[in-house]
Amino acid sequence: MKGRVLIVAGSDSGGGAGIQADIKAVTALGGFAMTAITALTAQNTQEVREVLPVPPAFIRTQMDVVLDDIGADVVKTGMLFDADVIEAVAAVLKARCPDIPVVVDPVMVAESGARLLAPSAVEALQDRLIPLAAVITPNLPEAEVLYGAPIPDLATARRAAAALRERFGVAVLLKGGHLPGAEVTYVLFEEDGSERLYTGSRIDSTSTHGTGCTLASAIAAGLGQGLALADAVERGRRYLRRAIETAVPLGQGHGPVNHGHCCAPG
Repeated sequence: MKGRVLIVAGSDSGGGAGIQADIKAVTALGGFAMTAITALTAQNTQEVREVLPVPPAFIRTQMDVVLDDIGADVVKTGMLFDADVIEAVAAVLKARCPDIPVVVDPVMVAESGARLLAPSAVEALQDRLIPLAAVITPNLPEAEVLYGAPIPDLATARRAAAALRERFGVAVLLKGGHLPGAEVTYVLFEEDGSERLYTGSRIDSTSTHGTGCTLASAIAAGLGQGLALADAVERGRRYLRRAIETAVPLGQGHGPVNHGHCCAPG
């Protein structure tokens, strides 16, 4: 099977984000999802009530045992929680996956506002993990942390994406959903410095929990299936838009998207 995606991320007990969203997205797009769970979270559509970290040594073991047997065409990382976890994951990627594309979703804060990455871990994320990526997929608040300055508009978002690509030497997909306006624009700067903008009308919906995880995993599935990055992003965007449009409201906060609206690549 082409499209073996090893996902290294946290579990969402509410099923809308994290490992659960990742598995659903990869499966819907025809890939095969495998996991190394970094943390257990007790959360729903309104809050992250508690986080239980997984020991870094066991995270490494999860990754190793999958790679030993099944292998992977792409790796996707999500919630990594702290610097020790980032160090462990980066070590496996460097030793075992030097020729496999890595999609890094730099998860820092949940939709509810709960912090999912220790402040002390941001430096490790930037120094140890991001340089190993084929592409990083920050949302606006995450990009502001990495960029080191506010990003109030699209022009600044384009400059920030270009600066992050130059700084880290990896492709950057800066997601513009947090910017105001009737349209949402994603900015992709590829490793060669080429820029591409993806613009669509804003969808009026509260079913947006897990959108970042879902898009990053959809992109990872595309890369694992041999799509070029720009094509993987385009297909991932179409999949995510339809997942938001067809979502049935669940819970009393930010509900999940409809991951199952399709069951095959296209």
